Amino acid sequence: MERRDGRNLLPCIFLVLLSVVSADIFFEERFDDGWENRWVKSDWKKDENSAGDWNHTAGKWSGDANDKGIQTYPDFRFFAISAQFPEFSNKDKTLVFQFSVKHEQKLDCGGGYMKLLSGDVDQKKFSGETPYSIMFGPDICGYTTKKVHAILTRNGKNHLIKKEVACETDQLTHLYTFIIHPDASYSILVDNVEKQSGSLYSDWDLLPPKQIKDPDAKKPEDWDDKEYIPDPEDTKPEGYDDIPKEIPDADAKKPEDWDDEEDGEWTAPTIPNPEYKGPWKQKKIKNPNYKGKWKAPLIDNPDFEDDADIYVFPDLKYVGIELWQVKSGTLFDNVLITDDPEYAKRVAEETWGKNKDAEKAAFDEAEKKREDEEKVEDEKDDIDDDDDEDGEADGDESDVEDAKEHHDKDDDKDEENTSHHDEL
Repeated sequence: MERRDGRNLLPCIFLVLLSVVSADIFFEERFDDGWENRWVKSDWKKDENSAGDWNHTAGKWSGDANDKGIQTYPDFRFFAISAQFPEFSNKDKTLVFQFSVKHEQKLDCGGGYMKLLSGDVDQKKFSGETPYSIMFGPDICGYTTKKVHAILTRNGKNHLIKKEVACETDQLTHLYTFIIHPDASYSILVDNVEKQSGSLYSDWDLLPPKQIKDPDAKKPEDWDDKEYIPDPEDTKPEGYDDIPKEIPDADAKKPEDWDDEEDGEWTAPTIPNPEYKGPWKQKKIKNPNYKGKWKAPLIDNPDFEDDADIYVFPDLKYVGIELWQVKSGTLFDNVLITDDPEYAKRVAEETWGKNKDAEKAAFDEAEKKREDEEKVEDEKDDIDDDDDEDGEADGDESDVEDAKEHHDKDDDKDEENTSHHDEL
């Protein structure tokens, strides 16, 4: 097989196939037909009638109507779903965790993260209390929280990444990739672009610190930690305290209609004294004996024990989504767990990359349609308002009261749900 330029294509095809064959694909889900046989919906919160469900859809706008994912619905629900794969450990392997998220509902506060879990899990009871190994993905709440979560669990304790990683906040599909290498380095990518990288040692507190402050150390008695001291040569000028804060206004004149007998003895009003400089303060100078702020010396931490397997997550067996959402509509798709970053990159281009431009065009068209409809509705409301002013369309007072009552009930409901969300 040859290209038009005469070069043989077989070596190229062989290299691609070799790369795919060499990659371990632990789990890959495109949510095609039959996806419900691979995923288990949890009964968590079902007894309280607050368990959410999932729509199998490409969403209101997409680059390919046949490329479907699963989308949360309805509002004010807990969502929990998981899938099992053959158990594995990432020891001596790179671990790649990748998926796409679309917050179609213009999310105000909620998560779009997924979890990897180890060991045996009762999937029908999967919940927010179920221990996990890795939690990864976008989290949005108000103006302050717009970040990518990367939480690693070690010895039963969850450790948040110490670096900030910004997430995308629009209503389009975005791709999130977490790569952990056997040398304990990592990379976080958003839309196939690296946003953060570093070491598991430094960017999470997975191990005790190598060094700690010496608990027995004490600051020497002669340690001078005052950076500035009063200038001994600066003395208060003689008579400084006798300068009044205010003085009589020399330009003031007694009013012609002033009657001393009726108004009392006239005195000139006071004005700020330009000679008054405020309370005297002694100047300060650099302390020639300043030794800096004292710090306890560091010593080796007796509790520190290095671990070459800090990157290892044994017995990985499940991938799950567990969320609380006030406004539903988050769509998950193209979940991948592999040991090959290059394969993950190709999958990203085959899915998100192939559809992103068409999805953006579909979204823009939907937005234009929505804006046009709102404009027509606003114009209609203006006409109705004019009719009301002319007395041609008087509203029924009972309708107004019903609307107000409905509005008050909605306010109470919002307050209740906001409080519930805060408690969570």
